[in-house]
Amino acid sequence: MNLAFIGAGQVGAALAVRLADAGHAVVLAESKEGSASVAAAKQRSPRLSSRPVADAVAGADVVFLATPFAANEALLRPLADALAGKILVDCTNPVGPGLTHGLRSERSGSDLVQSLVPKASVVKAFTIYGFENLEDPSYPAYNVKPAMLFCGDDRGAKDRVAALVTDLGFEAVDVGGLVQALHLEHMTLMWVRLVRMGGHSPHLVWGALRR
Repeated sequence: MNLAFIGAGQVGAALAVRLADAGHAVVLAESKEGSASVAAAKQRSPRLSSRPVADAVAGADVVFLATPFAANEALLRPLADALAGKILVDCTNPVGPGLTHGLRSERSGSDLVQSLVPKASVVKAFTIYGFENLEDPSYPAYNVKPAMLFCGDDRGAKDRVAALVTDLGFEAVDVGGLVQALHLEHMTLMWVRLVRMGGHSPHLVWGALRR
């Protein structure tokens, strides 16, 4: 697939590098020339390229949003038309003071993202773990893959995202419509509290076991 990444920090770079290594055409969007995070990501893989944001989005089938949540509105409003008809993977989480939900749990961050780009198909994914598990999701001591939970309202969009989830080495678990995004955001907060504050391994993951 042709993929574009808006945001090349710890999460965006980890996903971009591994998807490029899996054979996808991955372009990093540069909001300004000489972005340090884009340059650092490109050093990690010769398969990555970069273009200005508008050009990167125009050439992509799937666009990943991997920015700090507070930047989303300013970034997305000018791109609403460019994102029409495209799949937008929301990798962001609204986090408030004291690891509370940044929107007071009144709506999900993905709902807000969808409202900013109403003609795009938003899929919430790659949010329930830290970047460590996006860089390496392998657990050879177990006979299961870690689960990656995702949600969205467009079946075709979710099928394409599920294929990317699988390429990254996770078990793709579709948890339903975008209404579920709020619950995934609370899972993220729980993971952060357990790992970043509670001392658990950053390689703590969820599994989907079936009998």
